[in-house]
Amino acid sequence: MSHFENGYVQQLIHWGDEVRNKLVEERGINQEQVIEQLENWQHRLRNILHSNQPIAYEQLMELRNEGEQFLDEWSQNRSSKQPIAYGKRKLPPLPYAYNALEPYISEEIMRLHHNKHHQSYVDGLNKAEKALYGKNTDDKYLKYWLREQAFHGSGHQLHTIFWFNMTPRSSKQPHGELRTKMEHDFGSWQRFKTLFTNTANSVEGDGWAVLYWNPRSGMLGVQSFEKHQLFQIADIIPLLVLDVWEHAYYLQYKTDKKAYIDNWWNVVNWQDVNDRYKRASQLRWDGY
Repeated sequence: MSHFENGYVQQLIHWGDEVRNKLVEERGINQEQVIEQLENWQHRLRNILHSNQPIAYEQLMELRNEGEQFLDEWSQNRSSKQPIAYGKRKLPPLPYAYNALEPYISEEIMRLHHNKHHQSYVDGLNKAEKALYGKNTDDKYLKYWLREQAFHGSGHQLHTIFWFNMTPRSSKQPHGELRTKMEHDFGSWQRFKTLFTNTANSVEGDGWAVLYWNPRSGMLGVQSFEKHQLFQIADIIPLLVLDVWEHAYYLQYKTDKKAYIDNWWNVVNWQDVNDRYKRASQLRWDGY
């Protein structure tokens, strides 16, 4: 087994441990079978390590894809209506290994971005919620905690969308109902891609490019968010988001934000975006 193969299998096992820990935390939400399947998958990976035999690249990809299915099952099984108590937000596990999006987004960036930056938004949101909704709320600091809630809450929820908006198995183009709607609203999928790319490149400093569904107009749209919470349009539902804060690309691309944005299209999870569109488009308000 080569050094690369050994390291890759160890990465899969480590990622499996992180997913398993999340599943164990929610064991009461019908996760026992998924946990058992995940543990069997990890056992096979450890046997491969111990055998020290060469393993084909195609087999490595099959093992990775099998592991990602466990997270898909977890997402499908857990109740989306289960309330989360104030101050109890958690960092979601990535739906793939940290190195899965290479060469487009490096493992180093993914680890730092997920474990440090996103975790800081989770921690900040929990502090704000406890201060705002706890028993000893101090009105003197109300504005401060409201701003903290807006910044960290938007950061947490945008990043959660962002992780699932990506996949190492991208179809490269949208499909299904989303593709049809894009062609109707934007004229073509390519016109949308150009608009979204230009929007991402136009962000000055820290922010996001966002494809959204507007339940008031019944149309798709594109908007840039400054930081996480500024320049948003009330009542819209984000479908596809691209983080263009420097921490999302600088370690790999330095100041070449354009190259990062162009390469990001190779990892867009169009299945996830299409699924979000199908659910979001069920919500329609009276048009004005």
